[in-house]
Amino acid sequence: MSRRRGTGTVLAVVVAAPLAAGVAYAAHPQGNAPDTPAAAVAIGTAKVTQGTLTERVQVGGVLGYAGSYTVDHQGAPGVLTAAPDTGDTIGRGGVLYRVADAPVRLLLGSVPAYRDFRYGMSDGPDVRQLERNLVAMGFDPYHRITVDRHFSAATAAAIRRWEASRGLPAYQRTGRLTQGEVVFLPTPLRVIQLQIRVGGTVGPGTTVLSGTSTDRAVTAQLDTAQRSAVHTGDQVEVSLPDADPIPGRVNAVGEVATGPSADSGNGPQQPANPDTATVPLTIAVRLPRGSGLDQAPVTVDIVTGTRRDVLLVPIAALLARPGGGYQVRLAGGAAVQVEPGSFDESTGQVEIVRGLTAGQTVEVPAS
Repeated sequence: MSRRRGTGTVLAVVVAAPLAAGVAYAAHPQGNAPDTPAAAVAIGTAKVTQGTLTERVQVGGVLGYAGSYTVDHQGAPGVLTAAPDTGDTIGRGGVLYRVADAPVRLLLGSVPAYRDFRYGMSDGPDVRQLERNLVAMGFDPYHRITVDRHFSAATAAAIRRWEASRGLPAYQRTGRLTQGEVVFLPTPLRVIQLQIRVGGTVGPGTTVLSGTSTDRAVTAQLDTAQRSAVHTGDQVEVSLPDADPIPGRVNAVGEVATGPSADSGNGPQQPANPDTATVPLTIAVRLPRGSGLDQAPVTVDIVTGTRRDVLLVPIAALLARPGGGYQVRLAGGAAVQVEPGSFDESTGQVEIVRGLTAGQTVEVPAS
């Protein structure tokens, strides 16, 4: 949370407490004020301390899974004979679906499969991806593959070992892969929807299923006014429903802002209103073992900075001064003008830049 001087969202926090506290302060003598009854509100005290204030941004989000992927069939047309169930997880080398009982398997990589793999093919990044998968699955036990852009005899031998592991007889082990036999995705897949029923006909380009990664993540919308305060890699704390908070890390901060006025549905798209615009935020988390939470609302506290050895008082001690600014009332009754610095609404503390010294006692509304 950036350093603020009593404006924006903080004003709503700090003004509410002084307004309530002001009723109690009416009990103090105010010169020639009319002699009218005042509501009695209990007053407490708090010490001015020196310590560390953590600056935070707090946003609401939804716990789910990272990424969104679709799987398109690129092989020969045929009948879809088997497909996974919703919620199934397909890992490296696993079967995504079957067409005419021929399996289509998942390999990990960012380059889509765009041609057949065979000895004598031209070099390319897809070959590097394939070789990396063959090594990861253990089909290069003698370490003869050089993971590079070149399809070698060692690459073909590794494919034959993979074919043998699937129970293919020797005469069917070709050392080749056709384009439709494998699909490359950046991550293992968690299936969320089957796009075509088993028994339906698929052809090149048919979307068979869609899913997400298996990585848990929180997605949220960050106010554009807070965009500069949040960065990829920032540490966060995620508050879950009926569970202890867990740590997380900002994985991605969007660049394109959207808002209620960005697409009204009537006429040409309009620019996002800067007062309400947001950017998407993705936060990586690791849930406790056995947690089945999905699509659950959560609160995210993002640590954006730390201020050490600063003077701290409760936010509730701040009072609005006539004419602007803030003051606090000391335990002896004297009002002292102060300059607040950074706020931490999560702990209810505010940094005091000027006006107080450590050890002084200020009045606060009693809890």
